[in-house]
Amino acid sequence: MNAVRVYSTGTCPICVKVKAFLDKRGIAYDEIRIDLDREAMKEFAVVTNHARTVPQIVVEGCCIGGFTELTELDMDGGLAHLQP
Repeated sequence: MNAVRVYSTGTCPICVKVKAFLDKRGIAYDEIRIDLDREAMKEFAVVTNHARTVPQIVVEGCCIGGFTELTELDMDGGLAHLQP
């Protein structure tokens, strides 16, 4: 299991941006498709405190939010230790 998890759906363009952002920085992540797996949807509700939007990103067990929060964390150096 990677330190970053991305909860997403197959129709979300911002989810695509998040994955491209992480790929560009070489940060490994696990994608959890909540539209394909009922158990993943239940996990999503618990982990994200019942968030209603995707993407939701979890870094080292802490739900940070979506794309905006991910880029802010990166700008603050909070992802540097996950980059190769």
